[in-house]
Amino acid sequence: MSYIRFRKQFLHIPYLLLGTLEFCLLFFVYRLLASGVQLVIFLPPELAPGTLAALVFALMLSAGTLSMGGYSSLANENAISLFFRTLVAYCFVGGLGLTIVYLFVPALDPGSSALFYAVALSSLIVILCRLAFLKVVDSEQLVRRVVVFGAGPFAANLMQEYEQNMRAMGVRIIGCIADNSDQAAVKKDQLLPIPVNFHEFCRHNKVSEIVIAAQERRQAQGGFLPMAGLMECKLRGITVTSGVDFYERELKKAKLDMVHPSWILFSDGFSASRRRALAKRFVDLALSLALLAIMSPFIILTAIAVFLETGRPVLYSQQRIGLLGKEFRIYKFRSMRQDAEKDGKARWASANDNRVTRVGGFIRNTRLDELPQIYNVIKGEMSFVGPRPERPEFVSELKEKIPLYDTRHYVKPGLMGWAQLKYPYGASVEDAKGKLEYDLYYSKNHSLLMDILIMIQTVEVVLLGKGVR
Repeated sequence: MSYIRFRKQFLHIPYLLLGTLEFCLLFFVYRLLASGVQLVIFLPPELAPGTLAALVFALMLSAGTLSMGGYSSLANENAISLFFRTLVAYCFVGGLGLTIVYLFVPALDPGSSALFYAVALSSLIVILCRLAFLKVVDSEQLVRRVVVFGAGPFAANLMQEYEQNMRAMGVRIIGCIADNSDQAAVKKDQLLPIPVNFHEFCRHNKVSEIVIAAQERRQAQGGFLPMAGLMECKLRGITVTSGVDFYERELKKAKLDMVHPSWILFSDGFSASRRRALAKRFVDLALSLALLAIMSPFIILTAIAVFLETGRPVLYSQQRIGLLGKEFRIYKFRSMRQDAEKDGKARWASANDNRVTRVGGFIRNTRLDELPQIYNVIKGEMSFVGPRPERPEFVSELKEKIPLYDTRHYVKPGLMGWAQLKYPYGASVEDAKGKLEYDLYYSKNHSLLMDILIMIQTVEVVLLGKGVR
């Protein structure tokens, strides 16, 4: 098993080990420099000594890595992109975080030149560590070998996702075993012969997990499910996983084509907790008031910029669908022309939308247009983290075309969300379906820990302008 589950979150052991190793390296690098060890020629010894300073240093730089998607993108990056992502995470995001901490706790500040050397040396060591780690963990001797039972559209979709997104550290899908050879949809080179003895096949091929991705109504379609063989594998230590659970664990989403109401009904997620709701509300209020105080200058400047370019109104409001399907009015800084919907008909935003003004394009890229929604959070209509609320006109259409779409309304909508991190801007029914897969995952597994991780990782979305139209 290459993962553990903590607070409903699947944590992959390779990434967890890497994060722990990097944190320890950052801590000890700082401590060594603080002790005056001359690791760099002419390195000034002014680094603030003490365990607390080292912990803060390691924590801020590790948070910078998380915020820039340093672990989630690691398996698909080359050395150059790894180098630049690490520099941005450490020198910009981590450095900015440390600067803010030092403003409030100046005793921890080692000085700008000393901090520069510490960050530079840490960046170099961590990059080398990651390159070595990738070679070790991603080697064929250490990967978790997986076989898919099924070769229909579900299995074909899973293999396509694997080739595009799932070739992560520690996982190898070696192929598919057809449950119905006459209706195979996967590529021929991905098909494996049907084994006579499933356990012997798994033992011979060093398979540690079987993923069931067989089509529904397989008996009526001439398919089969070898229950005796799969039970033997399960009882002899080989993990047998349903396709939907494999998607959830590896891709952090619920594959909509494989999800049924029974999955929602009998799963261990989708649990409502009054205590958690109160804790989430407390965090929302605290963060809203703090963010309002910090961002007040930007709110004023944004309002002035919108007014100078296109006049009044500065704010734009729309009806949105919130918790339990209740409508509420959401507020944004206006980023489009006043006549963007002059005929009163709701339209999806499109790429390079000509209705967006110059100031509007900037505030959309930087997410400054969303700042008035702090008011919605304070009122309790929204949370900091949750599915993005949609317009009633679109919800009516989407509920008719997408199964289980209404389930996203059992969680309070948010300023930022899991789908916004994982899926591009939604501007069609198909996009809404893709986003719902991530919203379902969030609805099933949401926790305070997941909310914190989403808020940290949203930094990358804002800095790189992802998912903006």
